[in-house]
Amino acid sequence: MKKLLFVLFFFGLSQVLFGQSPRWEEVKTPVNSSLRGLAPVSDQICWASGSGGTWLKTQDGGKTWENGVIAGLDTVDFRSIYAWDELNAVAASAGQPALIFRTEDGGTTWSLVHREGEEAFFDAIYFFGDVGYVLGDPVGRKWMVLASSDRGKTWKSLEKLPEALNGEAAFAASSSSLIANSNEVIFATGGSSSRLHRYSIMDMSWKVNPLPLMAQGESAKGVFAMTEAEGRLIMVGGDYTLPESREGNALFSDFSGFQIPEVSPFGYRSGVAFLKGKKMLIAVGPSGSDFSLDLGNTWASFSKTGFHAVKNSVDGSAIWTSGSGGRIAKLRF
Repeated sequence: MKKLLFVLFFFGLSQVLFGQSPRWEEVKTPVNSSLRGLAPVSDQICWASGSGGTWLKTQDGGKTWENGVIAGLDTVDFRSIYAWDELNAVAASAGQPALIFRTEDGGTTWSLVHREGEEAFFDAIYFFGDVGYVLGDPVGRKWMVLASSDRGKTWKSLEKLPEALNGEAAFAASSSSLIANSNEVIFATGGSSSRLHRYSIMDMSWKVNPLPLMAQGESAKGVFAMTEAEGRLIMVGGDYTLPESREGNALFSDFSGFQIPEVSPFGYRSGVAFLKGKKMLIAVGPSGSDFSLDLGNTWASFSKTGFHAVKNSVDGSAIWTSGSGGRIAKLRF
């Protein structure tokens, strides 16, 4: 079986070598902020957000950018952002104050649509169509999960929330530890315990499963990002204090549960995305980027440049990535 897997892996690599090799094409931006919020709409339209209250947007593939500070809050780190088009976007802060803002005029003005208490800390945002969710750190031993059905104009807590274990944590490294669809809401954690939390929208019930194969046991370890790929759930993470460590840094689901990849990503990874047209997974972190052509079972490194977040565009046509120093890039072949 292992021999077959590696044959398939190297067959995939041969496809890469013959015209399919992924690479990052960096674009120049007018900011120097750490950009952990990323919201690509297409190959041409992309939003980003980050430290210093920064927001920025391109409508021409990164040739030119509009940018500013969300509501003048230059001390706030907006690590989560989602955009539907060049005009409409919603952004959530990480840390205190815990705020959600929305723009309907392309970033010219931002309106405060939700505020949480002093204990709140937002970790991730995820939308499908008009419906979206925000994940926040536990308050009163229960995870915070907010829901919106009107493109982020109004928010309310789910009626039923799962309990958090002592020391269990979610990560806001790339706003990627939460995903959702019309049937369920899913988020993954780390810290003292790496666990997978699944909420059935129809039954209004939670199922929580431990992830013993994932890094955990310390505050810097756990699941940092996940995505769905052709029915599989792909998770990446590790230990952010050990950027080149491959121990417990990835899992993928199959018919028998979760499995460790035959070849793991080449270090701690904070983001992961799936480009359906190429059937290619991309993972990013401070020590570089990797790709997988077999739904997360084998990974190969293709860049040593560090990034924080990686996202597939709303229209499914492009993958963008963002990092420190205002750096943004697009995936090219």
